[in-house]
Amino acid sequence: MDEVPDTGFAARSTEAGAAAGAANEATDAAADARHWPLVERPGFLARRMHQIHVSLFAERCAAFRVTPLQYSLLSLLRDLEEGDQTTLASAVALDRTTTTGALKRLAARGLVSRTTSPHDRRAQVCRLTEAGAALHGAMEPAARAAHALTVEALTASEQDTLTRLLRRVIAGHEHRRGQPDIV
Repeated sequence: MDEVPDTGFAARSTEAGAAAGAANEATDAAADARHWPLVERPGFLARRMHQIHVSLFAERCAAFRVTPLQYSLLSLLRDLEEGDQTTLASAVALDRTTTTGALKRLAARGLVSRTTSPHDRRAQVCRLTEAGAALHGAMEPAARAAHALTVEALTASEQDTLTRLLRRVIAGHEHRRGQPDIV
C-alpha cells in the first residue's frame, strides 16, 4: 500500500507562517510609525516649505497685491501671450473654478483681459494687458527674491538638485492628474 502524505498539515503550517509574517510586518509598521518624526516625512516637509515660501512671497510682494497663484497666471500669460481658462488651470495645476476666480480678480484690476473664444463660446481667452505686463515686470525681482530666499539655506548645486528631485516626484505622479483629489 502506497503512503499518501498529509498535505493538510503542510498547508496549515504555510498559512500559519504567512499569517504570522503578516502580523510581524504589521507590528513592525506600527513600531515604525511610532518612531517616524514629522521632520522625516516628505509630505510634512513639502507643506512646511510651501508655508515658508508663501510667507516670503507675501513679505516681498505685498505692495503688488498679487497672490502666488495670480503671479503664476501672469507669468504664464506673459510666456504664452494668451490661453483659455482650462489650459491655464492645467498649467498651474489647479482646478478650473479656482483658476477662473483668480483670473476674474486679475481682470477686475485691469491686469488680464478675458474674451469669449471665437472657436468655443463657452471658453474665455485670457491675455495679459499692458498694465498686467507692467505689474508683472515690476514685481519680478521681488518674486524671484522670495523664491531665492525659500532655498537660501542650500548651495547652488543643492538648489538645482532639489528642483530636479521635486520635478521628478511630480512627474512620477502625473498619472494621477484629473483625479478628484489632485489636479
